[in-house]
Amino acid sequence: MFARLLVPTDGSAGTDAVTAHALEFARTYGATVQALYVVDTGAEPASVAGDQREELYAPSERRGREATIRITDRAEADETDAAREVREGIPYAEILASATDHDVDAIVMGTHGRSGADRVRLGSTTERVLALSSIPVISVRLEEDAPSTADDGYDRIVVPTDGSDTAERAAETVLDVAEKYDATVHAVYVIDSTVYDLEDAPRSILGLLREGGERAIETVAEAARERDLEATTELRRGVPADELLAYASNVDADLLAMGTRGHAIGSADLLGSTTARVVRRSRVPVLTVG
Repeated sequence: MFARLLVPTDGSAGTDAVTAHALEFARTYGATVQALYVVDTGAEPASVAGDQREELYAPSERRGREATIRITDRAEADETDAAREVREGIPYAEILASATDHDVDAIVMGTHGRSGADRVRLGSTTERVLALSSIPVISVRLEEDAPSTADDGYDRIVVPTDGSDTAERAAETVLDVAEKYDATVHAVYVIDSTVYDLEDAPRSILGLLREGGERAIETVAEAARERDLEATTELRRGVPADELLAYASNVDADLLAMGTRGHAIGSADLLGSTTARVVRRSRVPVLTVG
């Protein structure tokens, strides 16, 4: 399923963890790795040209070469075929263009956890790639003390679902991953307490919500069992992102997999809010499928 992986990097602290997860997938699938660094020219002054332009971007290009070489060197040491590329342009657009140009099957990239006012949005590059990518994206949180290896693979995978088409597509993709790793699949549905006042809601409404949730998680679990995978189901109530992250922690998940709901650039919420919050805060990789 993953024959070629794109690994964008900005050379920041924590990118070793991104490389580790990319190489884990590459080993398992026999995939090649394409390292990418984008020199951000999106805010380039109109008056910059010639020698001035070269001088302006030379440090970034040097940083890009060094960052991509670190990835390819590590891949080659792991006996994984790898190539590298430094491009210029708007980062999210160049990442998506590179994915198309090199016919990659998935993007493995880092995301910065945010706090305070910054938690309103993900970093714009990651957010746009997640929202606009037509292929799976595996997001790995960038932290200086993050493990630089992923040798244990993915034994426990949490699959949130709401029964939507997007969630079903995400489940189909992650079940392929689960089968490759012989992982336990944990299907979970959260009745959203921010939408439904559960204390005052009629019993009939709560019953319908439970029935819909149980049907959605059983669909995922049955699909997993058809592949001879162990599967569990969980129905929870509360704030979806909080409940999903708590559940992933409870089952000691190695990977979360969920759908995205992309919107037009310029909207207030490029990603579905639950997906954005989970990706932003998750300590384990999140595989998203649009």
